[in-house]
Amino acid sequence: MKQRFRGVERYPLVLMLEPLFRCNLACPGCGKIDYPKSILDRRLSVEECLEAVDECGAPIVSIPGGEPLIHREMDKIVEGIVARKKFVYLCTNALLLKKKLDLFTPSPYLTFSVHLDGLQEEHDIAVDQDGVFDKAVAAIKETVDRGFRVTVNCTLFNNAEPEKVSEFFDYVSTLGVESITVSPGYAYERAPAKNHFLRRRETKELFRDIFRRGKGRGWVFNQSTLYLDFLAGNQEYMCTPWGNPTRNIFGWQKPCYLVGEGYTSSFRELMETTDWDAYGTGRYEKCANCMVHCGFEPTSVADTVKHPLKALRVWMKGVDTEKPMAPEISLENQRPAEYVFEKHVYDFLSDDEKVVADEERADGERARAS
Repeated sequence: MKQRFRGVERYPLVLMLEPLFRCNLACPGCGKIDYPKSILDRRLSVEECLEAVDECGAPIVSIPGGEPLIHREMDKIVEGIVARKKFVYLCTNALLLKKKLDLFTPSPYLTFSVHLDGLQEEHDIAVDQDGVFDKAVAAIKETVDRGFRVTVNCTLFNNAEPEKVSEFFDYVSTLGVESITVSPGYAYERAPAKNHFLRRRETKELFRDIFRRGKGRGWVFNQSTLYLDFLAGNQEYMCTPWGNPTRNIFGWQKPCYLVGEGYTSSFRELMETTDWDAYGTGRYEKCANCMVHCGFEPTSVADTVKHPLKALRVWMKGVDTEKPMAPEISLENQRPAEYVFEKHVYDFLSDDEKVVADEERADGERARAS
């Protein structure tokens, strides 16, 4: 509301702060861990993280990864953000959560966002490792018992079955967590399993089926009403990539958390030099099927502020799962995708690191060929 009264068109709502890419899982649908070892070994310092928080000014900081709890100074990063009275969502697969919990203090400003992508069988398949679901659930229960705020973060792919997802949401509602953050997956340029990502029509039909089953079941989502309405095909939005800007070890990522096509050294440079109109559904091939919350939640929030009665109607009546869907955005004039990820990473390396990276890549290609 403050930004709207000031007439500011572009402003951040959530800072996506990635202090590292290293993870203790290798999920097939993840495009965040396919880097040379020298990149995976890098970390943003506490000072760099807090500088990004101050520079961006967003009221909420989401800390994804990689796995943030691998960072040896994550407690100090969180402590510094909380001291600034910013809301922190620390995203974790929870494998290290019980071990690290003593480093943190319960606060209304701190929420652990635990990744669960379904019940035991579905989640362990999604992360490609047995036993992860049970460890995550045990960590959730202990974290809740110790007075911390906890949410569950769920990503759905084209193998999601509405009835099983509904059972999963029912189960999550018994764990004492505050809410569920749900989103369709994004087809990262370097994700190993590219055949599991949803197209826009598939996303809308999936969420309509889920929400239809969810009526009266008491699910609580950590998202705006209009974003959920958008997932069900009732709103047709363009994304707001500057709403959730990303700071990682490369710098400030252009244009968004999901698409990395360049980096700047400052938040101001990101906002002033990014060609925002070059991205989005109907404009760019990589954005064609994206309906992820980090791009469209800011749009939904802005629409809620602009049209509060519309949002109130959806909140009171629930998401409509039967009426005709909003028209699709035409993809006819979108520009073709540019595959620049590898070049940006390669340019970031020192000469010695490039030699090692070339050897790692050759080893990987030989392994895949065999």
